[in-house]
Amino acid sequence: MTLPTYFVSHGGGPWPWMKEQTGGAYDRLEASLAALGQAHGGDARSVLVVTSHWETPGFMLSSGSAPGTIYDYGGFPPHTYRIRYPAPGNPALAGRVAALLHAAGHPAGLDPERGFDHGTFSMLYPAYPEATMPVVQLSLRRDLDPRVHIEAGRALQPLRDEGVLILGSGLSFHNLRQFGPAGALASRAFDGWLQETMAKAPHERTAALLRWEEAPMARAAHPREEHLLPLMVVLGAAEHEAAACVYHEEDFFGSLTVSSFRFGSA
Repeated sequence: MTLPTYFVSHGGGPWPWMKEQTGGAYDRLEASLAALGQAHGGDARSVLVVTSHWETPGFMLSSGSAPGTIYDYGGFPPHTYRIRYPAPGNPALAGRVAALLHAAGHPAGLDPERGFDHGTFSMLYPAYPEATMPVVQLSLRRDLDPRVHIEAGRALQPLRDEGVLILGSGLSFHNLRQFGPAGALASRAFDGWLQETMAKAPHERTAALLRWEEAPMARAAHPREEHLLPLMVVLGAAEHEAAACVYHEEDFFGSLTVSSFRFGSA
């Protein structure tokens, strides 16, 4: 079975552990992630997370067998700094991914000490709350070149036939200075462009993403594009398949438009 790939807007900070503070702000995102886990609870054997919270000069893979936790956020309640998402790693998968990237001309290294960042554990907890699914993280390359990340995704396509669910963890809108009413217009304009782009023919879709900075209010939505680049990887891994919007809301935190996408059939 060929698994689809996903770009997930992962929300902010350790939100699954802050329901008393956030009320129902994350209900729709949580439901979409739970549906993702239910859809692939039986056919996926491991998850590869392309995380927007890890940048390295060249691609790197988390290769430890029991990754720890990285609390890469600040100003949250004390209990959120004791979170543990004890999913196992998969050193063999990390080596397989590195080999595929190297064969495609993109050398990748292994980091046995790298723990799960919040873009990984906050997204995976609603999808796989039992934390038994093995997880490997793939970093972004620090130059944030969209072409390189699409090429990396192309190299990873065989994993989809090997029981590996490839998830790109980012945000369709990521301007923390305008994370509220000030970001409403930019998030709506950029999301509209994303929706139109995802519906294009594959070659047109890829060409548009390579020129993403030409999109309406692109730099207002992504002053720095690290939360968009995971989309490039997961698209590259399913480049010729149809996209579907699997999560969308226009009032995230009261004003923001955000989306997640699947590439390929569920």
